Amino acid sequence: MTLADLIAQARTALSTAITARQQEQDALMALRSDPNLTEEAVTARVATRDAADAEVTRRQEALDQLLAEQAREEEIAALAARSAPAATRAPAYDQVHRVGQEERTYRPDQDRRGAGFQGDVLGAFMGDYEAQARLARHMQEERTERGNQLRAVGTGAFAGLVIPQYLTEMYAPLARANRPFADACRPHTLPAQGMTVEISRVTTGSSVDNQAAENDAASETNMDDTALSVPVRTAAGQQTASRQSIERGAGVENVILDDLFRAYGSRLDNTLLNAATVGLTNVATAVAYTDATPTTAELYPKVIEGLSGVEAALLDQASGDNLAIMHSRRWYWMQNAMGSSYPLITQPGVVAQTLGANYAEAYGRGVRGILPNGTPVIVDNNIATNLGAGTNEDEIYLVDRQECHLWEDPDAPVYIRAEQAKAANLGVLLVVYGYYAFTFQRQPHARKIAGTGLITPTFTGA
Repeated sequence: MTLADLIAQARTALSTAITARQQEQDALMALRSDPNLTEEAVTARVATRDAADAEVTRRQEALDQLLAEQAREEEIAALAARSAPAATRAPAYDQVHRVGQEERTYRPDQDRRGAGFQGDVLGAFMGDYEAQARLARHMQEERTERGNQLRAVGTGAFAGLVIPQYLTEMYAPLARANRPFADACRPHTLPAQGMTVEISRVTTGSSVDNQAAENDAASETNMDDTALSVPVRTAAGQQTASRQSIERGAGVENVILDDLFRAYGSRLDNTLLNAATVGLTNVATAVAYTDATPTTAELYPKVIEGLSGVEAALLDQASGDNLAIMHSRRWYWMQNAMGSSYPLITQPGVVAQTLGANYAEAYGRGVRGILPNGTPVIVDNNIATNLGAGTNEDEIYLVDRQECHLWEDPDAPVYIRAEQAKAANLGVLLVVYGYYAFTFQRQPHARKIAGTGLITPTFTGA
């Protein structure tokens, strides 16, 4: 049996003695709470407890003796290693590091676990000059004693120690179009109940006319309205993740939710623009721009024509808070145009010699710039680019912001984390959903520029 085995047995015996002593102490405390307690019973129990206490002391002393013996054996082994004969051939005179009676920098007999060496490695990395000096001295000592054993190795020799580092905080999310136009619409709070929003639209108004003669009846036309029914829509998405991926992964649940939230925004915005019948592309009146070789200079008058139509449709309900919504490829194509002519009528905030201004805002951060007449531009890549006969056209929408209505729940989108539904598969179901409603038809007015002039742009400076 080895010394290590004896120490292990001594530790077990000490643990057993401590447990027995604690049991005796608990029994003594229980006896003292007995109302029928006698002095003889207490004396007997105290004696039993003291005997157990003495056994703990005896076992502790035995363990200490074994540990001291082990420490001495390790000292003897370290001394033997330092005084062992040199290798078959001693190092050359000029390769010897002569330290006289100095001890090694790191001594295993004083620090068996190498804590001092590890601490100096960390300290050297943090800029501790003294730690760096000790490490350098240690390496010189190693070269002196074991120079013929040291070899240069690469990271491939330590495949289990040189581990790859995953920069989880720098994960690349899926790029999405998100909701630039939706964020620019006039916001409303969605009512708490109902799946339809009803709006009254006056379709026949009163009449006023000049009185033909005194005492003649005033002009009268009976007003009439038509209900505009706006459906409440539900956008939802889900992702089932294994419990292992969530509990053993790094930020997996947050990555999934971020993607679901942005997918929700993209779907909502895409619906506003492209939904059948009620999407902006389907309610807007078209302004045709047909040209096989389009230029920005030719497109701009079409923009003015569209804005003219917006105001003509709204009359005294026009707020003047107009927007131009276009795809990013169209916005950059307009910026690439060069020319010597400029508008004859200047506009507030626009240099006369330019065709508008770019605000240099990032995508989805609001207004990207203004057109020559001061109309703000919203860039939205949910606008389709496969329109027209050649399936390569996009569109430009011109609207009054105050008549682009969007109702949303203030808490949307809502997040559901369901564990029971997939419990048998160790899965966690993550669901994101929200209710919303929208309309551009409270006051029909929207215009869109469409046609072959809006084919895939070529950036020629024209």
